[in-house]
Amino acid sequence: MKKQTNNYETLLKITGAISATRDPEDIVALTVESVKTAMDLKGCTLFLINRKTDELKIAGSYGLSQNYLDKGPISSLQSIAESFKEGPVAIYDVTDDPRIQYPGEAKLEGISSILSVPITLHNRVIGALRVYSSEPWEFTLDDVNFVHAVAQIVGMSIDLCRLNKGYKTSIEILKTMRDPKLLKAK
Repeated sequence: MKKQTNNYETLLKITGAISATRDPEDIVALTVESVKTAMDLKGCTLFLINRKTDELKIAGSYGLSQNYLDKGPISSLQSIAESFKEGPVAIYDVTDDPRIQYPGEAKLEGISSILSVPITLHNRVIGALRVYSSEPWEFTLDDVNFVHAVAQIVGMSIDLCRLNKGYKTSIEILKTMRDPKLLKAK
């Protein structure tokens, strides 16, 4: 029961932060820290897909070393790619799974298990939320559902931030167009 209460408190914290800010960096930072802490795991990373290169770009991470984060380009076509097509994927042993792109680096980082959950928006995958454990972990359905719910909330918040930014830009353009100082006398 304590774990469920902790998960609900984390969801409330994340949704509260989303409603208080429109800065996607703040939302991502709070999300990865909150998920890592709530699940008491080694780390959490939020990736966004670069459609031009099919690489996963780190939007935010908490609990993992900079060395591990800088290990090299992460391909959405190689690194736990099934999670982008089939949904959440749990990997029990990173050293013995061909879906891991950098198994040696994961072992050096002290990672044993990974859960990768897609972030979708309008039925399109835009990234992944991944959690990392230092001990072998059989992720439960509750674990998967919690991370999946957070991934969906973060996807929506990123979309809202983009819309808000576009809306503000449109208003500024309209204000400039209507600025009497810039209008020519007819």
